[in-house]
Amino acid sequence: MERPERDDDRPRRLRRDSLWVIGLGALAAGLVVRLLFNGAGAWPSALVGAAAMSAWVVFLVRRRRRHDARDTGAEPDDVPAMERRILKGGPPPEDPGRRQAMAALVDSRQRRLRRHRWWAFPLLFLIFFGTSALWFAAGSVTAGSGMLALSVVTVGWLAWYNVRFDRRLTQMRHRLRA
Repeated sequence: MERPERDDDRPRRLRRDSLWVIGLGALAAGLVVRLLFNGAGAWPSALVGAAAMSAWVVFLVRRRRRHDARDTGAEPDDVPAMERRILKGGPPPEDPGRRQAMAALVDSRQRRLRRHRWWAFPLLFLIFFGTSALWFAAGSVTAGSGMLALSVVTVGWLAWYNVRFDRRLTQMRHRLRA
């Protein structure tokens, strides 16, 4: 198994971080979903739609990396490796410049994570559970029960992931200060 770190304390760029890999993955996922919903006979429109969606995904990922790199002072290609180090609970970098970039990324991520939390979770709760209540009010117990189960799973997962990511960011902040 390869080490994800280099000797010069710079994170190794993985193939899955390349924009072309992200684009091909989005293209494949979009194509499969469109073919499942529209049938195999609609493959030309599915391919065009999936290609447009794939280009949009690559554009958004690239823009986010450039924005993060500008905020942290790192290179855009180093941002995914720094995120991986945060999520896996790896040790902070030894180089003071990289530590500073990592601290800036942690601050940026935590600020974004907490910025809209006060209204986003109540709104998601209202949308998901409100839809379930509307299905029950309309008399469709099956659709209401399915939507209720989907609501519990989705909102629960989002809350768990939010708390988990916030905890990992806080742990990295403490390791960077030590």
